Amino acid sequence: MRFSLIILFLLAVNIIKGQTAEKIVSKAEEILKGKTAHGIMEMIIKTPDFERTLKMESWWVGNEKALIVIKSPKREAGNKTLKIKNEIWNYLKNTETTIKIPPSMMLQSWNGSDFTNDDLVRESNLSKDYNKNLIGEEPIGGKKCWKIELVPKPNAPVVWGKLYYWIRQKDYMPSIVQYFDEKGNLIRYIVYSDVKKFGSRTMPSVWTMYSKTKEGHSTTVKILEMELDINIPDKIFSFQELERGN
Repeated sequence: MRFSLIILFLLAVNIIKGQTAEKIVSKAEEILKGKTAHGIMEMIIKTPDFERTLKMESWWVGNEKALIVIKSPKREAGNKTLKIKNEIWNYLKNTETTIKIPPSMMLQSWNGSDFTNDDLVRESNLSKDYNKNLIGEEPIGGKKCWKIELVPKPNAPVVWGKLYYWIRQKDYMPSIVQYFDEKGNLIRYIVYSDVKKFGSRTMPSVWTMYSKTKEGHSTTVKILEMELDINIPDKIFSFQELERGN
């Protein structure tokens, strides 16, 4: 009888932890993405040999749709990326060609950055594709954070073996995410910083992805303007808009 009570107690604790971790991750992802979003951003790509800056405008609807338009530098301005569900197309303005990204290229770099095509499609599915466990508390930058382990669900279409996600306890702000391969090697990590207010919403305005496999490589996204939970016409996410020269 005592043994059964202990088992029931442990099961109850695990369920509570699971629900808590689920809720924490969901709130953190909601801060980053909102239901819809429109923003102006800079992407700074650094390697030991060069530094390159892109200015971009983007529109997002949840996890389902996105359009990213490069505004500068001039030689890349007008190039676009369209995402609909789990498919991506790139439009190259100079050659006026549209290319669908095949599944075999999902892990390729997006525009020479440390973000991949896969990030655009699947990174937003943390809530759906991973089991989550609250495994501890750790301070990050002097702020008390929850540490959550995310393990892919069986047959989930994800490339990572495991993630560790630190989220601030005070306000659910994302802090750091570490990405491990199936062998347990740390491949990269993203740091969220410089929390700012955009309209009525507060969120990290600087997102920096560091590579652990390519020394000295990192990509920083700086949010310059952001509107969240606004009405976005569905025609934005169309091939007509993708291939419209602007």
